[in-house]
Amino acid sequence: MPTDERRHFSLIRSFHLADWFTLANAMCGTAAIFAAMRYLGDGAVGGLLAGMALIPVAFVFDALDGRIARWRRSASTLGRELDSLADVISFGIAPAALAWACGLSGGWDWIVLGYFVGCGVSRLARYNVTAEALSGGSDKVPYFEGTPIPTSLVLVGVLAVAAWQGALGDRIWFGALAIGPWRLHPLVLMFALSGSLMISKTLRIPKP
Repeated sequence: MPTDERRHFSLIRSFHLADWFTLANAMCGTAAIFAAMRYLGDGAVGGLLAGMALIPVAFVFDALDGRIARWRRSASTLGRELDSLADVISFGIAPAALAWACGLSGGWDWIVLGYFVGCGVSRLARYNVTAEALSGGSDKVPYFEGTPIPTSLVLVGVLAVAAWQGALGDRIWFGALAIGPWRLHPLVLMFALSGSLMISKTLRIPKP
């Protein structure tokens, strides 16, 4: 067997059961992004709603991977990094892509959605760096600094209601404002708020 193939199978063998749930989380987020892209091509709202429905499924996988890791006592650095990468896809990039597909596509919206994703990435990086210190030597972090990135599930829920009511594109709730050379859809500001709460250091939320 070639060396590259041996390395490939060696990586797979290093995965724990919880890691497969983490990968399922990432696959749901990726599929949601594809659904947003497809909607922009064919305009089928049903496909867009199906993509949005995958975000709660990703949340379930995200919750299960941690529980399984603790149950089997198989938490690892690899698993933690996988979890962060999957969360960026499913709860950062995917919600932003879905928002874009729904009609939050003005120039200022680009910036806000980019800010939201950047905050999510920063939030996860900070958690990975500080988790050991916050745990105080135990295997559990007592609280979150800032809101966890999966709270973007709420944003996707709002978008799903808008899509279900047909409030997409030019019919998006609250319309659009022309500010300078670009447009801003006020609805996108919920992403700005969510991102800001994620990177807050003063907001502490007990971890269940």
